[in-house]
Amino acid sequence: MNRLETFGLIAAQAERGEISFPTSVNAVLRLQRALDDPDCHLDEAIKLVLGEPQLAARTVALANSVAYGGGHGGIAVTNVRAALGRTGMRNLQLLVASLVVRQFGSRIVNRELRAKAEQLWQHTAHVAALARVLAQRVTYVDPDTAVFAAIVHEVGAFYLLSRADEFPGLLDADPENWIALCEEVVSAEVLRKLAVPPVVAEAIGGLRHGLMGMPPVSLLDTLLLANALAPVASPLDASPRVPDGIVHEHSALDLVFDRASMDSILAEAAEQHRQMSAALLV
Repeated sequence: MNRLETFGLIAAQAERGEISFPTSVNAVLRLQRALDDPDCHLDEAIKLVLGEPQLAARTVALANSVAYGGGHGGIAVTNVRAALGRTGMRNLQLLVASLVVRQFGSRIVNRELRAKAEQLWQHTAHVAALARVLAQRVTYVDPDTAVFAAIVHEVGAFYLLSRADEFPGLLDADPENWIALCEEVVSAEVLRKLAVPPVVAEAIGGLRHGLMGMPPVSLLDTLLLANALAPVASPLDASPRVPDGIVHEHSALDLVFDRASMDSILAEAAEQHRQMSAALLV
């Protein structure tokens, strides 16, 4: 089977809803569906989190990060109940989404593909940190929604990487851009299976061909900016970025930021990334 036929097969499977998730992802998805239930009470959420040791550890670690009042003399929490009281249920859902995305790389055997998956995660992590700061300071969309969208915005690429072990050469140089076309189809179906809210899925769907508004005010604008400024590129994305976060003369970003504002945003995003890395972004 040649590459074009392979992309066609994967895209056709996605369109039929035949998305193959690792067993570990299926377990976390069951937890996500339970948390999405408005009748899910705190005690039930705690029980579900304790059933996933990695998630429980990350929940406590996130609550103890500087962003949520831990560190630097703050009172440390030592259990999931106290952690959820500090971070809230929305951040638990964010942790679940983070765990789902990371699990896609768990079944990759090929060393080069695993390196690509790690680069893609680092890209995702930086986009998430930037999305929070940009939402707070530039676009004024809900910061938690912006971070959630950033965490799942490359889920289609993670899925393709997880399938590439089956098809050697699938993600080699791609002048015809078949990777991007297949990823769009796959991403839409994976987002549907993950029950990602329509407003988030729509913004992610617009990333490939979307144009940033002037001034930037939407969730899509937030993601476009965060992707452009991320210091680590996606290994599957050839779209233009701002190298090393630098604003060049006559860049379109000059219409959004002056140099001082840019430097301040990048510094704050780097700190956000550092703060969250102990739990959410590892």
